[in-house]
Amino acid sequence: MRAVQITEFGGPEVVRVREVDEPRPGPGQVVVDVSRCGVNFADTLMRENAYLAATTLPVVPGGEVVGRTADGRRLAAMLERGGYAEKAAIPEASAFPVPEELDDVAAVALLAQGLTAWWLVRHTGRVQAGESVVVHAAAGGVGSLAVQLAKAAGAGRVIASASTPAKRELALSLGADAAVDPAADDLTAALRAANGGEPVDVVLEMTGGRVTDQSLAALAPFGRLAFYGMAGGVEPQPVSPRALQPRSATVSGFWLLNAFQRPAVLAGAYAEMAAQAIAGELRVVVGGDRPMSEVRQVHAELRERRTTGKLVLDPRR
Repeated sequence: MRAVQITEFGGPEVVRVREVDEPRPGPGQVVVDVSRCGVNFADTLMRENAYLAATTLPVVPGGEVVGRTADGRRLAAMLERGGYAEKAAIPEASAFPVPEELDDVAAVALLAQGLTAWWLVRHTGRVQAGESVVVHAAAGGVGSLAVQLAKAAGAGRVIASASTPAKRELALSLGADAAVDPAADDLTAALRAANGGEPVDVVLEMTGGRVTDQSLAALAPFGRLAFYGMAGGVEPQPVSPRALQPRSATVSGFWLLNAFQRPAVLAGAYAEMAAQAIAGELRVVVGGDRPMSEVRQVHAELRERRTTGKLVLDPRR
């Protein structure tokens, strides 16, 4: 079958479409014919061996797919690797049934991005009615969904952060009440100004460096900063627990992999978002439905932050 295989670490040039053996299902797995596979920022880190978990070569990247089993079931699932391919072996116990009314791109977008956004809003950020919520990278796969889910959770004001005017306009069209440039000289002041001069209650952050530092400084008493990535590649300043105490502030980390220890919660979240998407209550921003043959270009665009929304590959093209 055709698949993308990495045999050495490096830049986009190391991802190549090759002929490889079809996967054999292990215990608890089922093989699906993949109709779409998702592309994530984490895939670019795996390509460089810079991800949270070490990578062993050779590897077929790709952690999310939607497809059909031999008996006709339509399933979406996350997997450790192997998604950039015409066929994939997925863990059946943690696969989600996909309604026929939900298109392939949305079915994939609600996996890593959707479940991350849902968990950040509902659990890690614990967004309450009337609270202000900052969503960084608000035009991205997670951010574009988090803006909408925060509003649905009753957030009083959602403040989006995005790097270009077009991306900020997109965030506003999704329901954000204000949008700021994360490169502002004083991001703390910009976030507070966007919140009517008041500190903010919740920050969903995946950039790192000064964005994290200045967002933390913008928190109100009992504020929460949920850290779920470091796309900028720069570590934030160390946070002293004692420095959090005067504002009763919370800084927490989130990695979706841990949430799979609660499969029933994730299954409910996926079904809920699928129903919202079908009803038109949740908009999936399509960042690109691309042939698998263009995987190098897709990786380059993603790493250079030239994308919005959800990127997927069609392994049949």
